[in-house]
Amino acid sequence: MPTTNSSSPEDAASVSAAGGQPSMPAGTDWLKLDVQLCFALYSTSLAMTKLYKPLLAPLGLTYPQYLVMLVLWETEGLGVSELGQRLSLDSGTLTPLLKRLEASALIERQRARSDERRVEIHLTAAGRALRDQAVGIPEHLACASACGPAELESLTRRLQELRTNVLTHLAADPAPDAAALAADYGGDGNP
Repeated sequence: MPTTNSSSPEDAASVSAAGGQPSMPAGTDWLKLDVQLCFALYSTSLAMTKLYKPLLAPLGLTYPQYLVMLVLWETEGLGVSELGQRLSLDSGTLTPLLKRLEASALIERQRARSDERRVEIHLTAAGRALRDQAVGIPEHLACASACGPAELESLTRRLQELRTNVLTHLAADPAPDAAALAADYGGDGNP
């Protein structure tokens, strides 16, 4: 069972010890859109992507391409599978991204000298130079968020913890039984 990382005693108390089921105030309708964490994450992601679009356009990058470049600016020479793991992307999604970045002369795919089955991704000179043009983007996003540095760091850490908890849960129970979930929640969406 994933651990619950709570920021306050009240948060910790709101998760029951039996099964880690969250408890909400009586009468809360779990099926309302505004109660859904998934929708808050989804709609925020859409808003962030819209914010990035005009910032990335002068660089000739889409948001997913920008993420690839961020990883390569950190660590050049990663294998395709390592890059996919780092970005949580499968090869079917990553390969076209890499092809477009290669066509834009920002990266090169090369066979590893030690193992020709392994393809490594290397930045070109233009790919390295693009980093200088991108350096102001995170600050622009921080300003748009209206959050201070400590709040952004905390929010990022909490979202990373949430992702880890969800992935841990999925690894333990990849296909929950819908009928059992309905029974746990009394069939009305409320525990």
